[in-house]
Amino acid sequence: DSGMRHAGVLGLMPELWIGDFDSSDADLQTVFADVPRDQHPIDKDATDGDLAITIALQRGAQSLILVGGLGGQFDHLLCNAMMMQALYKRDISVWMSNGVEEVHPLQPCTFKDLNLGTRFSIVPLTPLAGLTLEGVKWPLRNKRVPVGSSLTLSNEVTEKEVSVRLISGEGVIVIYPGDAS
Repeated sequence: DSGMRHAGVLGLMPELWIGDFDSSDADLQTVFADVPRDQHPIDKDATDGDLAITIALQRGAQSLILVGGLGGQFDHLLCNAMMMQALYKRDISVWMSNGVEEVHPLQPCTFKDLNLGTRFSIVPLTPLAGLTLEGVKWPLRNKRVPVGSSLTLSNEVTEKEVSVRLISGEGVIVIYPGDAS
């Protein structure tokens, strides 16, 4: 529903607009008038995002970009991060964006497309073991990071390649691509 506000910023044309439309003003509905809609009641036992994910997976999606889901209510934000982690465990490629920040499931990876100076944070959802970060302002080697630690907040890309390695644990990487110079 309200994620449609971010679709234009991200240059996306959604295939389906799902929700109760309580967050969609008349201007937004005019801009996306050609997008098919699947309307649900306001009083329901799932968020609009949860409904959208369920329908996308039923239609065969193997990769998801969750547009929005990062603002508004903290309970929804936290649920979206946990939902994203659950999808990742099911081998579904997933990430969230609101056009300003991106959230990805924490996984061993190498980023080669981040600009120097890009700020990012790693937020543990469970204790992290063996976290190694290279190509960043504050590198880590085989570090244990407990839930609630601020150790991995607001790091910065310093090299053309950033390496993230992890022995165990779950979390998210929050990237602020607009911060880079």
